[in-house]
Amino acid sequence: MHRSPGPEAIRSQRWLARLSLVLAALAVVIIVVFARLASFGMVAVGVAGAVVTLAAAYLFLSRRGVLRWVSLAVAVLTPIAVIVVHALAGLLWVAILAAGVWLLAGVSARLALAGDRRTDWRMPEYPAQPPAAHPFFIMNPKSGGGKVGKFDLKRKAEGLGAEVFLMDGPEEVDVAAVARDAVARGADLLGVAGGDGTQALVAGVAAQHGIPFVVITAGTRNHFALDLGLDRTDPAASLDALSDGVELRVDLGVIGGQTFVNNASFGAYAEVVQTPAYRGDKVRTTLELLPDLLQGHDGARLEARADGTRIEAPQALLVANNPYGMGDMAGLGRRARLDGGILGVVGVTVSGAAQAVGLLRGTHAAGLSVLTARQIEVTADAPQIPVGIDGEAARLPTPVQCIIRPRALRVWVPRHRPGVPRPKPQVSWSRLRQLAFGR
Repeated sequence: MHRSPGPEAIRSQRWLARLSLVLAALAVVIIVVFARLASFGMVAVGVAGAVVTLAAAYLFLSRRGVLRWVSLAVAVLTPIAVIVVHALAGLLWVAILAAGVWLLAGVSARLALAGDRRTDWRMPEYPAQPPAAHPFFIMNPKSGGGKVGKFDLKRKAEGLGAEVFLMDGPEEVDVAAVARDAVARGADLLGVAGGDGTQALVAGVAAQHGIPFVVITAGTRNHFALDLGLDRTDPAASLDALSDGVELRVDLGVIGGQTFVNNASFGAYAEVVQTPAYRGDKVRTTLELLPDLLQGHDGARLEARADGTRIEAPQALLVANNPYGMGDMAGLGRRARLDGGILGVVGVTVSGAAQAVGLLRGTHAAGLSVLTARQIEVTADAPQIPVGIDGEAARLPTPVQCIIRPRALRVWVPRHRPGVPRPKPQVSWSRLRQLAFGR
């Protein structure tokens, strides 16, 4: 649902749109007037610097030996060289001034387009009723650097009438089995203080039995909690969901019968996280494995079909429980809503430095596929492929199917919480022209 702005709001949008267009033109004028004939060289040097930097970065990731370290040096030194060239030509201040004006143009453009934003960007809230009579929490004392103990979460949860299972033994725990056993014994609410992988497993059990689920922000990154608008600085505040909470009905992703709350990754990242050494030294392991993966010497050759759209031979494929905002390709951004009933799909195919440079075109790049789907099937030239499911390593038989279960999970969250920021509008210059000239 979109808001219908009043006359005053439309006038404000119109003037902001005009201002953004004027500022954008002014940035160009500054370069032309003050740099004159050198303006063409100035722009060319800047574009060439961006191209060389990205190509060198790709070679650093995809090669070994001397070429890797030469590429790293080029990637680091090229931006510095661009600055030096502009400074020697006496044009550095022109570049800084033009960049500043262009930045202001972008700010005014976003303000102008703010009136086009949807008013229903928040997930609807429902009463958290009836109160849970037998809440059951699974807590991982090691998660998030020991937040369970630091914030005294076990005692505080038990003080609210909850039963708590601590994952404090040396043996591996089947958290889904623990959750199912708790439901069989009468638990009418499940909660987790741990990482997103643990959250996903227990959330699947809660959804299966139609009982509420509570997220305690005791993980390391807490991506799921962040998109629920929870307070990541105070995990104990999440327990307020039991006494003064509201209910959100969110989607769950399903891959090969297993639930995920954030995303499932295929290709290079999934191959890397399978390696035992990854947990001990992530950077070294990634740099060691990436060359073979990016050059196609290692790993399965993937093919994906998302609601009929084919993605051929992606080196990296991200399937998200609802798409991330602003074209995020790495699954590190925000999702304002988790109840859209769609999967976000991002596929990257880069076979060389030239295609890596092509990524400068953003979502229009030839090696980039960004779309949404309700179902995606991933096939490969191997009987099994590695998958990263909410950051946890797994191997699944091919073909692998991912689907979305709309509003399958009842999540209880505190009524008073930081919340999710309003999504920023994407800049559309055609829309700005329409606003500016009253069309």
